[in-house]
Amino acid sequence: MDFQTNSEHDLIRDAIQKICADFPDEYWSVCDESRRFPWDFYNALAKGGWIGIAIPEKYGGSGRGITEASIVLEEVAASGAAMNGCSGIHLSIFGMQPVVKYGSEEMKQKYLPRVANGDLHVAFGVTEPDAGTDTTSITTRAQRIGDHYIVRGRKVWTTKALDSERVLLLTRTEDKDKVARRSQGMTLLFAELQRPEVSISAIDKVGRNAIATCEVVYDDLPVSVTDRIGEEGKGFRYLLDGLNAERVLVAAEALGIGRAALRRATQYAKDRVVFGRPIGQNQGVSFPLGEARMRLDAAELMIRKASWMLDQDLPCGSEANMAKWLAADACFQAADQAIQTHGGFGYAKEYHVERYWREARLQRLAPISQEMVLNYVTEHVMGLPRSY
Repeated sequence: MDFQTNSEHDLIRDAIQKICADFPDEYWSVCDESRRFPWDFYNALAKGGWIGIAIPEKYGGSGRGITEASIVLEEVAASGAAMNGCSGIHLSIFGMQPVVKYGSEEMKQKYLPRVANGDLHVAFGVTEPDAGTDTTSITTRAQRIGDHYIVRGRKVWTTKALDSERVLLLTRTEDKDKVARRSQGMTLLFAELQRPEVSISAIDKVGRNAIATCEVVYDDLPVSVTDRIGEEGKGFRYLLDGLNAERVLVAAEALGIGRAALRRATQYAKDRVVFGRPIGQNQGVSFPLGEARMRLDAAELMIRKASWMLDQDLPCGSEANMAKWLAADACFQAADQAIQTHGGFGYAKEYHVERYWREARLQRLAPISQEMVLNYVTEHVMGLPRSY
């Protein structure tokens, strides 16, 4: 184990911090309240080449690993951008991994350079109203007719659908009762979104409102066979390869949000004077903040372990899930304590911690709930009987 500072990682942190310095909390509050996509911020990151950090150099990216990508997203979140900043870019970072690993050379040449330079926005279409976490029960159907698939179905929680040109879309090409395993018979397509056969409606939600999350209805959408990722029927396996990366990156975002909240709470505890002394002098205020710091630092260790294993092509399902659980838990505790430290002012928007809290709450739900992570750990790590 080597715990020395990595100079390349320090340079990444420094570069992202400099970009984020031009986008303070007030910018993100306006974007959130007006439901406005943060185009200025997105374009600044794209100009610096950060969106393509995990895309191979051959296709216009930087060729770095998930570790480096996680550092980018952590610093974005920690700047105060939180999920409003991260969700605009992380799908382009992790979501293209199935294309990188399983797409045809033609597909890679056509799409990856555009994703890397920020020109091509990508969404992720997996979850359905009646399937939820039970992905093998999706019903969105893709029927092959000649050199096209015709897609019909409905997806929910498709982040960034209104602003994306394409979507990685998981479909059924074979009924689940006709295959040996429920995870078979699903096909991953790289479909167009902005077409008349597609209806997109934003879902009104609690937080992260600068980035629209949508219900998307596909009504006989044609998708060229050349836009199929890998082989027909193996889409679920391809999807899983990207999910570990997603969990590590989302964990890094949670870590960043927790640190943003803790930074503001600590400063407030130093500045706020009650009964003639700073409130941070009271153990009832300082001890919970100290605990929040320890929880965040512990979560970071699991994130670093999981990302390292992922970059070494080692099995890391357990570590990726644990990183997500630990970071989401630590993030929410830190954000909640930040509000408590501010007292009544924590409920006021001008102090920004209420926005961190709203976005921290999402971390315990998505992209996988804390309960489903515990299902994974108890079954696959501890060997207990499957509970679902």
